[in-house]
Amino acid sequence: MKLTKTPPELIAKFDAAAPKDPRVVRKMMFGYPALFIGGNMLAGTFKDTIVVRLPEDRREPLLKSKRVTQFAPMAGRPMTGYVVLPASDAAKPATLAKWIAEARDYAASLPPKDKKKPKTR
Repeated sequence: MKLTKTPPELIAKFDAAAPKDPRVVRKMMFGYPALFIGGNMLAGTFKDTIVVRLPEDRREPLLKSKRVTQFAPMAGRPMTGYVVLPASDAAKPATLAKWIAEARDYAASLPPKDKKKPKTR
């Protein structure tokens, strides 16, 4: 499957909106830039969109209002907890930064992921 790359302009906006928090780490996830805290992904790009992780009580009303859409990297395979931001919000630096900060706060409240130990033979 060939992946569509995120446009450089959107990556620049994503990077500029990343919280200036030393706990937040930028890594690549499936070939796309993503932000993590405590090993938990909080936001990322996918194709020409930005996705954020939100708590259910915040996510569900937004989905019902159609303000955001459920993130599904493959058709019929939604990624629980993640929504796709409207392009209009991704285009506004301050708005995008607020979404990502909210996602950071939520992801920081989750239990940290254990670092994977190397497999032994």
